Amino acid sequence: MAVKLNKQAIGSLSITPLIDVVFLLLIFFLVATRFAEEEREIEIELPTASQALPLTVEPREMFINIDNEGRYFIEGKFRHPEEVEQLLRSAAASNPLTQTVVIRADKTADWQHVLTAFDLCKKAGIYNYTAMTDE
Repeated sequence: MAVKLNKQAIGSLSITPLIDVVFLLLIFFLVATRFAEEEREIEIELPTASQALPLTVEPREMFINIDNEGRYFIEGKFRHPEEVEQLLRSAAASNPLTQTVVIRADKTADWQHVLTAFDLCKKAGIYNYTAMTDE
C-alpha cells in the first residue's frame, strides 16, 4: 500500500534538532575517545614475569571417558579415581568459574562409575558437568 505524503508537509520539516543531536553525539564520542587514550599515555614501567598467564584463560572442556569395564580415561590415558580427582582439582584451580567437564560413558558401563565421576567433579569444586549421550 503506497503512502501519500503531502509535499507541503515535507517542505516544512525542520532538520535543525536532528543536526543538534548529531553534533552532540560527535562531541560525546570525541571526548570519550580522548579519555580512553589518556589511560594509555601515562609513562610507567611494567614489571616482568616469566610464568605470567593472560588475564582471561580460554576455558577448556575436560573429557572423562568411561569404558565398559568402568575404567576412567582422561586425555587418552587410564586414570585411577584419585588421579581423576587431582586432575579435576587442578583444572578447577586454573578456571575456577568456567571449567566444564563432559563425561562420556559406554552404554554398557555400570551407572555407578558415572555417579562416581559426578561426585569427583563436586569434590573438586566443578559444578558445570554433563553426561554425553548419542543422538
